Amino acid sequence: MMVGSRWLSQHASGAAFSRRSLIVVLPLTLLVASVRVGGQLIGSPLDCHKTCVCASNIVSCSKMNLTHVPLALPRYTAVLDLSFNSITRLHAEWTPIKLMRLDSLLLSHNGLVFLSSEAFVHVSRLRSLDLSSNGIRQLDEYIFEPLEYLEVLLLYNNRISQIDRTAFSGLLNLQRLYLSQNQISRFPMELVKERGRLETLRLLDVSSNRIKSLPLQELQALPAWINNGLYFHNNPLLCSCELYDMLARWHLKELSSATDYRSSLTCLLPGAQKEKLAVLDLDKVYLNCSEVRVMEEKAYLEQFLVLDCDTRQRDMKKSWELPGNIPVSPDHKTVMVRSDSSLQIGPLTVEDSGVYTCLATSDTFNETLYVTVLVFNSTSSGGLENLKTAYTTLVACLVSVVMVLIYLYLTPCRCPCCPDQGLEKTDPTDSLHSSTVSISQAHEEMEQQERVKGGGFSYRQVPFLQPKDQLEQNGRLNPIGEEDEEWQGDSRERRRSDAESVSSVCSDTPMVV
Repeated sequence: MMVGSRWLSQHASGAAFSRRSLIVVLPLTLLVASVRVGGQLIGSPLDCHKTCVCASNIVSCSKMNLTHVPLALPRYTAVLDLSFNSITRLHAEWTPIKLMRLDSLLLSHNGLVFLSSEAFVHVSRLRSLDLSSNGIRQLDEYIFEPLEYLEVLLLYNNRISQIDRTAFSGLLNLQRLYLSQNQISRFPMELVKERGRLETLRLLDVSSNRIKSLPLQELQALPAWINNGLYFHNNPLLCSCELYDMLARWHLKELSSATDYRSSLTCLLPGAQKEKLAVLDLDKVYLNCSEVRVMEEKAYLEQFLVLDCDTRQRDMKKSWELPGNIPVSPDHKTVMVRSDSSLQIGPLTVEDSGVYTCLATSDTFNETLYVTVLVFNSTSSGGLENLKTAYTTLVACLVSVVMVLIYLYLTPCRCPCCPDQGLEKTDPTDSLHSSTVSISQAHEEMEQQERVKGGGFSYRQVPFLQPKDQLEQNGRLNPIGEEDEEWQGDSRERRRSDAESVSSVCSDTPMVV
C-alpha cells in the first residue's frame, strides 16, 4: 500500500515538472522564431517542410499567416510567393542577402501599409512585382528606382491617393503598370508624355479611381501604340464633346482601351443629379456632339500632304498603296515614303483624291489602315481671292453712287435764278414768253424763206403758248401747248417727243423747234 502511494506521488511530481517545463520551453520557442537584426524584428528561418513549399527555384509561403518574410532564402530563388499573409511592413533589410536571381515577388493580400525607400535594393533584378490588394496609401519619390529591369508592376486595389512624380523614375524596362481601384485623382501624364516618358510602357491602367478630368489635347497627340493601352474607364469624368471626340476616334481605330471596356467608358452629365452616361452616346442625345469620321484628310490644289500610319503596336514594318491598290514606287514623282514611314503627297492635284492604304506587319500582329484624301478643285487662297473681288465690286459701287450724287447736287448752276451768276431773278412766265417768242420768230423766218423759194405760202402753222397753258403733268412746263385732245396715236407720240426736245426753262439759250 505504501509502495503504491509512493509511486503515485512520484508520478504526480513528474507530471507537474513536465507541465512547468512546457511552460518554460514554449516562450523560448516563440523567441527563437523571431530574431532581431539591426534592431528590427524579422522572420524565422525558411522551413521548406512546414511553413513553405520549395520546388526547385520557387519558394511558395502563401496562406501561412506569416507576419515577416522568412530568413535564409536560397540565393537561387527565382519566384518568391508571400501572398495572403499578414506582412504589414516591408523594411529595408527584409532579406539580408542579395537575391540576384529573383525574378518575381508576390506580396498581394497582406495588409501592407509601409514600404521602405530601400526595400528593393537587394532584389534589383526583379521583372515582376505584385503589391496588389494591400493598404498602401502613397508612393514616395524614387521608391522603385533600383528596379531597372522591372517589366510588370501591380498596385491595383490599394488606397493610393498620392503619387510622387519621381516614384516610377528608373523603371527603364517597365511595360505594364496597374493602378486601378485606388483613390488617385490625377492622371499621371508624366509617364506617357514626350519628355520623361517610360519608353517601353505598353499598358497603363488607372481605371476605377477618382479622376474627373483628362489632359485631352496631350492624349490626342500621343501615338496610337500608347493610347491603345491607356485604360481610364469607371472614373467620374465630366461629359464633354472633346472627350467624346477623342474616344470616338480611338473606337474607330479599334484601340483596345476604347473597345474592350466600351460600356464602362462613362461620364457624368452637368447638373445636380450627375447622371451617368456612356461617352460614345454623346453624339446621339444630350450634348449633341458632332459625328466623328476618322482618317479623313482634306486639302487644296498645289499643297503638300503627309499621311501618318499610326499603328496600335510599335516597330512594325509599313508599306503604302495608292488609290486603286497601286504600290508606291520610285516612278511616282509626287509621292514619297518618308523615313518615319509616313507618306508625303504633293503638289496635290484633283486626281490625288482617293483612299490610301497603309499595310503594317510584324512577327505576331498585322494591321491595315485606310486614309481618305479629298482634294478640293481650288487653291487654299481661292476664298481670299473671291473676297477681294467682292470687296472691289462693293467699292466700285460706292464710288459710282458718290459720283452720281456729286453730279446731281454739285454741278455748277447756269440758271438765271442762281445767285452766283450775278443775274436778277425774273418771273418764270417772262422767261417762258421770251422763249416762245424766239421760237415764233424762227418759224416766221423759215416761212419767209419758203415763200421766196416756192413762191407761195406755207401751210405750216405754229401755235403760240399763252401763259395760262404752261403746266403739264409732273409739274413740268409745256412751252408748246398740247391740249388738243383730238390728236391721237402717232400724233400724240410726236407731240410728246417735241415737248421733250425743248430744253429746261432755266436755260438761257434760245432753242428752235
